[in-house]
Amino acid sequence: MKHIKVAFLLIMLLLTALWLAADTLAPTPFTYFSFRSVFVQYSGVIGIGLMSVAMLLALRPKWLEPHLDGLDKMYRLHKWLGIAALVASILHWWWAKGTKWMVGWGWLERPVRKPPATGEVLGVVEGWLRGQRGLAESVGEWAFYAAVLLIVLALLKRFPYHWFVKTHKWLAAAYLVLAYHSAVLIKMGYWTQPVGWVLAALLLGGSVAALLTLTGRIGASRKVQGTIAALTEYPALRVLETAVALKDGWRGHAAGQFAFITSDKTEGAHPYTIASAWNPADPRLVFITKALGDHTGRLPERLKIGMAVTVEGPYGCFDFRDAQPHQIWIGAGIGITPFIARLKHRAATPDTKVIDLFHPTADFEQAAIDRLTADAEAAGVRLHLLVDGKDGRLNGERIRAAVPAWQSASIWFCGPTQFGQSLRDDFLAQGLPSERFHQELFEMR
Repeated sequence: MKHIKVAFLLIMLLLTALWLAADTLAPTPFTYFSFRSVFVQYSGVIGIGLMSVAMLLALRPKWLEPHLDGLDKMYRLHKWLGIAALVASILHWWWAKGTKWMVGWGWLERPVRKPPATGEVLGVVEGWLRGQRGLAESVGEWAFYAAVLLIVLALLKRFPYHWFVKTHKWLAAAYLVLAYHSAVLIKMGYWTQPVGWVLAALLLGGSVAALLTLTGRIGASRKVQGTIAALTEYPALRVLETAVALKDGWRGHAAGQFAFITSDKTEGAHPYTIASAWNPADPRLVFITKALGDHTGRLPERLKIGMAVTVEGPYGCFDFRDAQPHQIWIGAGIGITPFIARLKHRAATPDTKVIDLFHPTADFEQAAIDRLTADAEAAGVRLHLLVDGKDGRLNGERIRAAVPAWQSASIWFCGPTQFGQSLRDDFLAQGLPSERFHQELFEMR
């Protein structure tokens, strides 16, 4: 989380600093309308700048993952940027539109406009931009309304995922209109200064990203075709294990990474952690899904052996790489999935790290536990199983009691976000360095 918090602040500060180098929020004389003029420009730069960066992150750039600690964290940053852009855009809209309303209501008196300079000769570009102002304002307003609606829908967890995938895609179309709106209405003087150069690059990159989104080209170079080779159900756990045989093109993966799977084009791609180690001699991936919603609940009835699927990836930096001699793994519920992959990898490629694996779960099925126990034994990992209702809940105190040498360990957590955050806070309060607590944020919206 630290990396994306720093990145978010740096983006905000950079855009603000560049704008302040070109303009000011304290114009002379300082009046409502003089402040409105500069604030509309500032909020517009911030809004479209943040939205442009969010569009670039939507491309899932692999090269950026190590710097932001994985695609799961990048999507969290994408969400923060979208919310911040929404706030900036609402302020921009109110100062632009609300002022006109207040003048119409008689609350404000518009200052007398200066007559245009006589004999003023405009360049071709500036003349064209001035001629586009009316259209840019009109279409920008409607694109703003559409963007607000689409962002709000994206933030509503009750909004079905397959509808989220379809509607969120149209934010790219709204972005293209807002990019045109911004390019036309930004002060001409900005384009000859650093704020204009950076904004031009962001608008160009964001527009390319929007076009790739609308044409379905995101992640195209990392997509591989496959077929479902095996299906195994665990009814008591409401879990389905799916083995996918891949065709040529998969570049391999590290245990703990995830991929986007498309089994139904109308539903769109869903992210799932890979529950198998990579073996080029047997190019197949295993995914374990739990019935947590409409889509995952229908998978046992809808998936069939031999069905074609598309796999995109791999993504993520939850890869167990660190210098600590001891690791504590915590896989809560279906969060056990990346650890299963690592167990299989460690069994095939042993190392000297001491591992304690904690698996708290509300559901129990003996067949699944037997497989997990066998995998842990084969990998030389000490397994701590806690079943809710019988063994009580897992907390930091219980982990420290079971692992006295926890101070020399790193912690790798996958499971409910709030549970992970509470464990992180607890261990950091006990002196664990923050960089030694690794948590996967497996929420893509």
